[in-house]
Amino acid sequence: MNMTVVVLFLLIVIITLVITYYAAKRTQTTGDFYTAGGGLTGFQNGIAIAGDYLSAASFLGIAGAIALFGFDGFFYSIGFLIAYLVVLFLVAEPLRNLGKYTLADMINSRFDAKKVRGTAALSTITISIFYMIAQLVGAGALIQLLFGLDYWLAVLIVGVMMTIYVLFGGMIATSWVQIVKAVLLMAGMIIISFLVLLKFNFNLGEMFSEVKTVTSHGADYLKPGLKYKEGLGTISLMIALVFGTSGLPHILMRFFTVKDAKTARSSVITATWTIGIFYILTLFLGFGAAAFVGEKNILAANPGGNMAAPLLAEALGGEILFAFISAVAFATILAVVAGLVLSGASAFAHDLYGQIFKKGKASDKEQMMAARYAALAVSVLAIILALFAQNLNVAFLVSLAFCIAASANLPVILYTVYWKKFNTAGAITAMLSGLLSALILVSVSPSVFSPVEGAALFVGEPIFPLANPALVSVPLGFLGGYLGTILSKETNAKRYAEVKVKANTGYRET
Repeated sequence: MNMTVVVLFLLIVIITLVITYYAAKRTQTTGDFYTAGGGLTGFQNGIAIAGDYLSAASFLGIAGAIALFGFDGFFYSIGFLIAYLVVLFLVAEPLRNLGKYTLADMINSRFDAKKVRGTAALSTITISIFYMIAQLVGAGALIQLLFGLDYWLAVLIVGVMMTIYVLFGGMIATSWVQIVKAVLLMAGMIIISFLVLLKFNFNLGEMFSEVKTVTSHGADYLKPGLKYKEGLGTISLMIALVFGTSGLPHILMRFFTVKDAKTARSSVITATWTIGIFYILTLFLGFGAAAFVGEKNILAANPGGNMAAPLLAEALGGEILFAFISAVAFATILAVVAGLVLSGASAFAHDLYGQIFKKGKASDKEQMMAARYAALAVSVLAIILALFAQNLNVAFLVSLAFCIAASANLPVILYTVYWKKFNTAGAITAMLSGLLSALILVSVSPSVFSPVEGAALFVGEPIFPLANPALVSVPLGFLGGYLGTILSKETNAKRYAEVKVKANTGYRET
């Protein structure tokens, strides 16, 4: 066992636990627990958003995807970055003006109906669990590589730690863990990218020329089609990545941690710059891993390619850099899963328990207790599911969460803010049609069934041809909202006028 790795891991754990300890002292109300009391600055929240967004999929999964598939692996970087333009121009400001703690609060500002809130909570919980599985798979692979522990034990360790952050520190602890993690992650990315460029004499042309020869794909490594051979499949993936961010509950929650819409906008700008720099650097990690680690070694460490970045760090910087990058990857996973647990717990405690079961009359103490029980339940479920997904690429797993978010949440967000005729029936059908179509199509896709043993969860011929169903499920979400509205006699014009004013100005009656 590498003692340098152990020491750095323990240092990361101690730092995050200290943050949680002090945050627990400041977490006195439900507002503190869910949204850090709305007290973060735009810059702080922007870095925290980047920390929340730059997950195991970004750091481990994309580096591995680029190393193994070249051009096609970089699709994830492009899609994840462009997604923030949609967030900035269409979602961030109205969401902050209309919501309080959760996505369901924002939708319910127009539709004061329990069934709408319940459906939104169901969507939030589903997406959070899918995303958490991806993070736990990455964590399990990382700890298994470093310490030689069994995969199940590694997943359990991360699951316990993420639950501690949320149970005691809430959003305050989660935010500061994400900020610390984002700073460390960017530092690690810059160091590795510098070393990769140094190996290529800071000559990008030399780098591109060499990677054509170091993989089994040859010159095709720099061409599209190695992984995504079908044009429609590629388009479907990009739809999920570009539009999915605007529906991710743990990202949307971050806009409630600032005081107003102006600060929310500045948060997105800070996050976009940080994320943009990060995704440009993933190119150097992927190419570097292909050149200096090699396909065989990457696949031997993990069939999904998730260990490409730590192995590259070891190849270029030896034991110390390997330990640092591994510790940062661990912090990355902890920060993201904490945010996911919090979003899932908020949906349970605030939306289902507080607003539906208790009809908005639950005390702060009751809501806090419910949130903590919910956090425990969400964590346990995600851990159990992650145990069966060990050999899947974490970037792919996250793309499925993005698909569900784009299909179920984005249509209802946009219709709520921008369509006058939209009503309760439309809101429910939009969320359910998007959610169910995404889940059903994924369950019969090549992601789950493959004639090649070991290539997917089950052996068999897939019924649906696309690995990511966003090309079909996202339009179905919008179509469901449209048909549900026009086929219903319900009208909501007066409420829409109020929502439009609040969404654009933030004005609220006192």
